[in-house]
Amino acid sequence: MNITILGAGAWGTALAVSLADRHAVVLWGREEETMRRAQASRENKAYLPGFPLPETLSLTADFDAAIAHVGTDGLLLAATSLSGLRPTVMRLKGRQIPNVVWLCKGFEEQTHLLPHQVVREVLGNDVPAGVLSGPSFAQEVARGLPCALTIASEDEALRERTIAAVHGRNIRLYSTDDVIGVEVGGAVKNILAIATGIVDGMGLGMNARAALITRGLAEIVRLGVALGGRAETFTGLTGMGDLILTCTGDLSRNRRVGLGLAKGKRLEQIVEELGHVAEGVRCAQAVRELAQQRHIEMPIAHAVAAVLFDGVSPAEMVGRLLSRGPRDENA
Repeated sequence: MNITILGAGAWGTALAVSLADRHAVVLWGREEETMRRAQASRENKAYLPGFPLPETLSLTADFDAAIAHVGTDGLLLAATSLSGLRPTVMRLKGRQIPNVVWLCKGFEEQTHLLPHQVVREVLGNDVPAGVLSGPSFAQEVARGLPCALTIASEDEALRERTIAAVHGRNIRLYSTDDVIGVEVGGAVKNILAIATGIVDGMGLGMNARAALITRGLAEIVRLGVALGGRAETFTGLTGMGDLILTCTGDLSRNRRVGLGLAKGKRLEQIVEELGHVAEGVRCAQAVRELAQQRHIEMPIAHAVAAVLFDGVSPAEMVGRLLSRGPRDENA
């Protein structure tokens, strides 16, 4: 299959490495010099250093050539950050593309839209569209370690095409039509990973970590169902699975934000040290405002946003959560 991946960050590059030995893959990046260096060295030193790029993988900064490669029956994957999704799909508007599947997670910062809403707003309903999500660190995928993902789309043919392209060897694919549920799980877990990093960084123990993850999942379900997702989706890969990985894995950028905050570092310093996007930071404000608008109880998400944007200390955040009164667990 002809596959084009738009976005040569860590995740886009890792997926390209994984698929290039089975398909004709083109990896597009907007930075011409970065792509030229990656082509020359056969390594994406800017975003995924230490992983050789297969000779079968084509690299380009030519957007027209990358889109032409997909043809009428290929697969187009958008591996941009969430902030880069709208500008990228704007460049697709009016072009003859067979489909588009995005990999980013979160709520758009200014509009509070989920990725599928951004895509529909720009491209309309005529282009088959979906999201590929789940618990996945780019470095592990690039190393060929096992990984399970979910393709969510209301278009059955697109789900089947994505499975045909991605499923196999180290990657196992599951499918669903619950796009909203998959996207909400992928977005909110990043906020909870920041909270878990704070708890771990303060040395509050594994009991506290388990409680936070479990109650965090309850918050994801509340918001997801209110926005139109199905409750059972959040017990799967893109809910519980992604939440556990991002909250406990040392490769999690959002967890590292929380660890830094617990040490007293400023947010600006933490983000600069990471050198990559931590979507939970961008997402926290949008989720807090959505929860307020819809009267959804999300105390952990609120607490994280208070630390990030309101000057509340991590210790005060923990104190606020612990001082909450008892309640019915299933309410």
